[in-house]
Amino acid sequence: MTNNDTNSQPGDQDETMSQQQKLYTSRVVLTTYPSQLGIDPIPLTWGAATPAERGPVVVSRQQDSFGKRNAIGAGGGSYCIYRALAVAIGALAPTHRPDFHLTEPTHSIGPFPAWSDPEKIVSMDPWGHAIVEHYSDHLKQGIDIRPTIAITQAHMKLAEIDEAIAKGILRKDGDIVSQNGELKVVKVASEPVWYLPGVAQRFGINEATLRRALFEDTGGMYPELITRPDLKVFLPPIGGLTVYIFGNPAHIPDPSKRLTMRVHDECNGSDVFGSDICTCKPYLIYSIEECAREAQNGGVGVVVYFRKEGRALGEVTKYLVYNARKRQEGGDTAANYFKRTEFVAGVKDMRFQALMPDILHWLGVKRIDRFISMSNMKYEAIVDSGIEIIERVSIPEERMPADSKVEIEAKIADGYFTTGEVPTTEDLQTVKGRNWDEIAH
Repeated sequence: MTNNDTNSQPGDQDETMSQQQKLYTSRVVLTTYPSQLGIDPIPLTWGAATPAERGPVVVSRQQDSFGKRNAIGAGGGSYCIYRALAVAIGALAPTHRPDFHLTEPTHSIGPFPAWSDPEKIVSMDPWGHAIVEHYSDHLKQGIDIRPTIAITQAHMKLAEIDEAIAKGILRKDGDIVSQNGELKVVKVASEPVWYLPGVAQRFGINEATLRRALFEDTGGMYPELITRPDLKVFLPPIGGLTVYIFGNPAHIPDPSKRLTMRVHDECNGSDVFGSDICTCKPYLIYSIEECAREAQNGGVGVVVYFRKEGRALGEVTKYLVYNARKRQEGGDTAANYFKRTEFVAGVKDMRFQALMPDILHWLGVKRIDRFISMSNMKYEAIVDSGIEIIERVSIPEERMPADSKVEIEAKIADGYFTTGEVPTTEDLQTVKGRNWDEIAH
């Protein structure tokens, strides 16, 4: 075994220790235990009737908060690693506390009954946008509490919306669509906060198995998943979600107002860069148009955008699958669409939509009049959570890129919603995408 430090000089070691001492104490705490001296977590009762009874989510390891922590993990979702890097290079003080002055939400959302139901919301903190309002006393006492939800408003300018206006799909009303073609939107960003007993229940497994898997398959990153069974909340290092609301957010829970909605999972290649191997961007643009139209007609439209790139398999895996699809014998056929993914990833989809409806319950959704999605997994998760869906809307045929037919036909055969015919096994063999020669650079 080699150790790079064996060749370092005493002066180098002294400098290393000096750098660490400027940031941290000399004692490294790898984990904690329930009965350990100095460990006295702030009570946290998930699903309590009020935010005061529930208590704040405290995950910080800063000195004033360390012994009061009542959650495992780190704030910021996947960005917690960048924060650590900023501290290491001296760009950010490890004791920095945010100044929350003027950061309050631009719009009021809730509270709704689901916020106090420990089974309806298990993957986000319902009070994560209102820590200053409800936990100011803790903040004054020096407890480091961070928001996990933020609500703002903005305008969106998209070339596709300009085209929709030119075609008469949307009109400039000076409200939802401004005179220069901008869409008015309310935006909600949310980071994941998992109530572990509730998450385990959603997936039909026991909490101990969930904790062990999270510990093992993150390289042992969070030992307290094992050593602190008393801590029931975990902030995982994964991407969150963004909600785009077209129209008045107060209309979402109003049964007299129509609601059009799309739940969209991230696809960087299509959504941002226009890749035509899938229907992601065309479906996203279509849903934005339909949501804006609903708002113009007196209802409200909502697009929920989850960071689940490549069906939560990741973009590297997705590109490996693309290569295998294009190189396989017989070409890129719908018949082998899922098979190639399973060969590479071991599973065809890891989005597991069981947690997805939480954000809908947080928004107060009771009924969706038009659900812009063909996904059977999303539909079933929403309906099983108690939300009614009146109409399912598939992507119009004319909006499908030619090379995306492989994906969409395979998904329809696998259970996706369609108003047309479900392809047979023989049909899937005849649906082929472009080969390498047709996309050579």
